[in-house]
Amino acid sequence: MAFMLTGPVAVAQSDGTRPNIVLILVDDAALMDFGVYGGEARTSNIDALAARGAMFRKHYSSPLCSPSRAMLLTGMDNHMTGIATIPEVLPKEHVGQPGYTMHLEPGVLTLADRLKSAGYRTLMSGKWHLGSGAGDLPNAHGFDRSLALDASGADNWSDKPYMPYYQKAPWYEDGKPAQLPDSFYSSTMIVDHMIDYLDEGDQTQPFFAYVAFQAIHIPVQAPPELTAGYDGVYDQGWDALREARWHKARDIGLIPESAPLAPMPEEMRPWSDLSPDDQALYAARMQVNAAMMEAMDIEIGRLVEHLKQAGKYENTIFVVTSDNGPEPSRGDEDFRLTIWMKMHGYHIGIEGIGEQGSWGFIGPEWAIAAASPNNMFKFLGSEGGIRVPLVMAGPGVPQGETYDARTVVTDIAPTLLKYAGIDKPDTAMTGRSLAPLLTGAQAAVYQPGDVIGMEVSGNSAILKGRWKITRNQKPHGDGKWRLYDIEQDPGETTDLSIDKPDIFADMLEEYQAYSERVGVLEVPEGYSSLKEITRNTMARQLKAYWPQLVVLLAGLLLIFWFILHLVRRIIRR
Repeated sequence: MAFMLTGPVAVAQSDGTRPNIVLILVDDAALMDFGVYGGEARTSNIDALAARGAMFRKHYSSPLCSPSRAMLLTGMDNHMTGIATIPEVLPKEHVGQPGYTMHLEPGVLTLADRLKSAGYRTLMSGKWHLGSGAGDLPNAHGFDRSLALDASGADNWSDKPYMPYYQKAPWYEDGKPAQLPDSFYSSTMIVDHMIDYLDEGDQTQPFFAYVAFQAIHIPVQAPPELTAGYDGVYDQGWDALREARWHKARDIGLIPESAPLAPMPEEMRPWSDLSPDDQALYAARMQVNAAMMEAMDIEIGRLVEHLKQAGKYENTIFVVTSDNGPEPSRGDEDFRLTIWMKMHGYHIGIEGIGEQGSWGFIGPEWAIAAASPNNMFKFLGSEGGIRVPLVMAGPGVPQGETYDARTVVTDIAPTLLKYAGIDKPDTAMTGRSLAPLLTGAQAAVYQPGDVIGMEVSGNSAILKGRWKITRNQKPHGDGKWRLYDIEQDPGETTDLSIDKPDIFADMLEEYQAYSERVGVLEVPEGYSSLKEITRNTMARQLKAYWPQLVVLLAGLLLIFWFILHLVRRIIRR
C-alpha cells in the first residue's frame, strides 16, 4: 500500500514503501530540558533529529504520565480511554467509574493496534503504566513484542521498586513476568531489547517502535562519569537557573521578549537559605538529572546508528516528546519513606549519588526552575506541567523548521497514521493530524476559536486562542480558576479573571462543555493528590502484608499476655 501526503513535503517512495516509525517518550522532561530547546544537558542525538526535522514550541501534553501515554497511543482524550488519571492518586469515589477504570477500556485502539492491522511490525520497550490486569499489557493492545514496566517507575540499576506503593518492579516481556539481567541500566536495557526486537521477524515489513524511557523520572540515577561532566553547572542554585532559562527562552523565541517570569511561590525555599552542605547536595542532584538525560540521549544515538547500519534510517519517522513537565516530589521530608528506603537499600546522600542504591530526586524548587519560563510543574494544569518539547524528523517532515502553532499530544497518533497511509477514524480520536501544518497547507491545525481541554485529578486547563483558564488542586494549588493571556504571559503571572469577566465566563462555559463531552468526574471536596497517594499506598501495603501483620499482632499479644502473667505471679508472691 503506497501512501501520499499532498503538498511540498510528499513522502511517497517510488516503490510504495511506507515509512518506519520510532516514537520516543521521555519521562518528566521540561520544555527546555533538551539541548536544542536551551537546556544544559548534552543531547546531541535529539538535537540532530531536530536539525534534520522540526521542533514544536507550543506543544501540550497532560499533566501526568498515564493519561498522557493513553492520549499519545490512542489520539483520544484521556477520559475516553479509561485512564483519566493514575491509580496512585485515584479517589475512592471514582474507582471503577467509566473513564476511571485505570486500563484501556474495550474498543479503545492503540497506534499499535491500527498499524499492526495495516501490516506493520509493532514493538515496545520501556514504561507502560496503562493497566495491570489480565489483558492490559502491551501484547493485548497490538504489540508483537514488548518489554514493559507496568508501574509509574522503578529503580534504574536493579530489579526493585522505587516507592512503597509497589511491592516489586513489575517488568513483563510479551505479557509474562520478565527476567531482567543481573546488572543493567534502564536506558541501555530498554534500547537493547528494542534493537533485538527490530532484528527479528520479517525485515520487509515496516515497523512501529515505541521506546518509553524511565529517564528522567524518580529515582534520578545516572552513570557517575556522566554526572561528573556537570560539575559546577548548577552550583548557583535554582533561583539562578530559573532566571537563566527565562532569559534564554526570550533570546531563542520560546516566549515573547516582554513575557514576565512569575515570582517563586512562597512555599519554595530560597537557595540562599540552604546550608553550604545542602547546596552542594542539591546541586549534585541536578547534575544527576542532566546526566540521566544525557545517558538516555546516548542510547537514542545507539538506536539511530543501528537503524543506519541496517539501511532503515532514511525511511524512518522519529518523534521525541515528553509525557509532562518536571517532577516536584521530594524524598527527604517523610519519615515513612525514609524507613522504607532503609529497608530497600536506598540512601539520599551525596556519596555515590545517582549510582546503585541512590534514591535521586530534584524537588519542587529545581522542578519549577527547570520548567522556566513556564509556571509550576508536573501534576498541574499550569504551563510548566503541560507545555513540553516535541521533535519530529524523517521522510515528509520539513528540515530545520520551527513551529509556533499549538499542538497537542493527541495529535501525534492521527499524524503518524496519516504518514502510514491509514485514514484517521471518523470518530473516537480527538486529536488532529499535523499533516496540513507539515505540508504548509495550513499555518495551524487549531484556529483561534478552537478549544483544547485537559483535566487530570482536578488539575485542569482550557486553551482557546490567546486565552487560558487553569485550576490546580492541593498540595500545590488552591482549587480556584484563573484566567491568563497565555500568548503574552506564558509564565502565568497575571490573573485576568476580574478584569475580563466576560472572557472568564466564556472559558468556564467551555470547560463545562468539555467536561460533559468527555466524562470528567470532579474530585471530592478537599481532594489532595498527596493524601490520596498516602491512602492508596497504605491500602496496598495492608493488602500485601496482612498475613505478616496478623502474625506480628499475635506475637505482640502473646508477649503482652506473658508479661501480664509474669507480673501477676510476682504480685502474688
